[in-house]
Amino acid sequence: MINTLTHLQPAVRESLARWHAMVQAKDLSGLGALLHPDAVFRSPMAHTPYGPAAALELILGTVMQVFEGFTYHRELASDDGLSVVLEFSAQVKGKDLKGIDLIQFDAQGRITEFEVMVRPLSGLQALGAEMGERLAARLPAHKIKS
Repeated sequence: MINTLTHLQPAVRESLARWHAMVQAKDLSGLGALLHPDAVFRSPMAHTPYGPAAALELILGTVMQVFEGFTYHRELASDDGLSVVLEFSAQVKGKDLKGIDLIQFDAQGRITEFEVMVRPLSGLQALGAEMGERLAARLPAHKIKS
């Protein structure tokens, strides 16, 4: 990984700019246009990934409602210009957390995989509890069966 986003593929750079604009506006209504139809989400709370694209829209749209004070801090890009790591901080129900979004794109700039890692445990537990409350009935249908 290198720490400059000038290394990104042009389509990825454009998609990432659109992602940041949506997050800033707290409006992910345009997320579907950025997702590959078979996109996968890897949760910090579950071993089994979720997909396809509709699952990412559901999960990421919900987490935008759950996070308070969400801020990105650092961005790193892969040598091939198709993946980024975005470091963030936020709060959930008064618990501070730090995390990273590991986002993989295809050559057309569509998100193919979105993985989230969160620490500390208290922040992860607060996030898991709040997401579980909001999505417990709908999320199991989106688990990818191996």
